[in-house]
Amino acid sequence: MLNHSQRGEFKSKGYLKIPGLITESTRKLMLDQLSDWVEESRSYDANYGFDTPNGKARFDLEQSHSSDHPRLRRVANPVDISEAYQSVLFFGEMPEVVADLIGPDVFFHHCKLNNKFPGGSTRVEYHADHPFDPHTNDDGVTLLLFLDDMDEDNGCMRIVPGSHKERYTHFKDGNFIGSTDPKLFEQFDGKADSIIGKAGDVCLMDIWTLHGGGANLSKDRNRRMLIADYRAADAFALMPPAVPSRFYRRIVAGKATHIARLREGTMEILEPYPDDSFFGLQGQKAAGEIVQ
Repeated sequence: MLNHSQRGEFKSKGYLKIPGLITESTRKLMLDQLSDWVEESRSYDANYGFDTPNGKARFDLEQSHSSDHPRLRRVANPVDISEAYQSVLFFGEMPEVVADLIGPDVFFHHCKLNNKFPGGSTRVEYHADHPFDPHTNDDGVTLLLFLDDMDEDNGCMRIVPGSHKERYTHFKDGNFIGSTDPKLFEQFDGKADSIIGKAGDVCLMDIWTLHGGGANLSKDRNRRMLIADYRAADAFALMPPAVPSRFYRRIVAGKATHIARLREGTMEILEPYPDDSFFGLQGQKAAGEIVQ
């Protein structure tokens, strides 16, 4: 599905944007489901939905959340509870383009649905995805599906091109902090590309590529994005998944294998963290938590 030039761009920059990969009708089904979850969240004043494989909350609420102004900032593994999301991530164009980059054999790792409301405070500090889920090899892709138009005004993703060729620690004073050293954020801001696009666009990103994003500063524009991680079938986890799905290791392209492929070198291994999502790990409080 991808041509030689596109594969070369991904290898060089660490990411590739593809316009209009899903239909408007498919996007509407996904947004209708999300709207139902936002309505449901009005009944809660703290993170909820502990029916997950690791017992952490599926639904993560921003600190400013209330019944009148719901702020559901993340749904962990919507595929676990929604056929609409299963259809998009397990079949058709999504696994096909991923397999063009790391295939032919690919499994689904996990996904999350991020929701930045207008005027909200949620942001994402610069980090790579592999350190959260270290595997025996580095062949993995994070797929970003835009459910809204995105630009700098409503908190689009920012990606540091070429950063997948470097390695940056995500530890400080021996503790995993879920981001690179904050002293480097300004440096990365000066290098990062703003990933601007239309609803239905997809961005494919190497799991070592540094990325982040600011808050949604707009007055009336949502910024909703589905994020899905895929790995080569011969990559095996070195620790339990940080956001485990009931569909973990489901083959979406090619076939399964029991033979692990290992890369040379070293990598950092984190201890499982207690927060429901990495927003807490990065120091952002959830609804019901006390600000120190």
